[in-house]
Amino acid sequence: MPGIIGRKIGMTSIFSAEGKSMPCTVIEAGPCVVTQVKTQDRDGYDAVQLGFGTRKEKNTSNALKGHFKKANTAPKSKLVEFKGFDSANLGDTIDANLFEEGEFVDVSGTTKGKGFQGVVRRHNFGGVGQSTHGQHNRLRAPGSIGACSYPARVFKGMRMAGQMGNKSRKQANLLVLKVIADKNLLIVKGSIPGANGSTVTIVK
Repeated sequence: MPGIIGRKIGMTSIFSAEGKSMPCTVIEAGPCVVTQVKTQDRDGYDAVQLGFGTRKEKNTSNALKGHFKKANTAPKSKLVEFKGFDSANLGDTIDANLFEEGEFVDVSGTTKGKGFQGVVRRHNFGGVGQSTHGQHNRLRAPGSIGACSYPARVFKGMRMAGQMGNKSRKQANLLVLKVIADKNLLIVKGSIPGANGSTVTIVK
């Protein structure tokens, strides 16, 4: 399905026609430039590559400089392919007019990285034992993680401490509440992955 690259601005709330407060997210949707058009004959599939954001010339390789020069655009920081565009030419600009109020979109992004976390925060464990009456000091420990002589190993998928966050996630079926085309802003109902200012992709 066709989509666009954007940037998460932040969350706010608006009132519905019934007077209910709805949490929503403001997204800067584009403008994106068509940097490559892939066809079935040449590439084996039909797709459109969009570029978003800015990249310094000194931080751009010569290969990418030539790639962006074909599209007659400045170097872009983010490149994503989308399928489903009926007609798009090299150098065209795709903006928030791609979406309409009342339709549903899928938003993908990278969640906030929390670093190395224990099982209480990472998996919502309740901790071990009581905090009084001579209890040990491992109150946030995971407890037993396996049997003894059999099977003599820890099963795969055991919930343990480790890296938390910084994962690619998709929030599906978000309602588009408002499209502010002149400012390339998209307001969707609910929350989306990532921190404020992070790059996201919005797909119809």
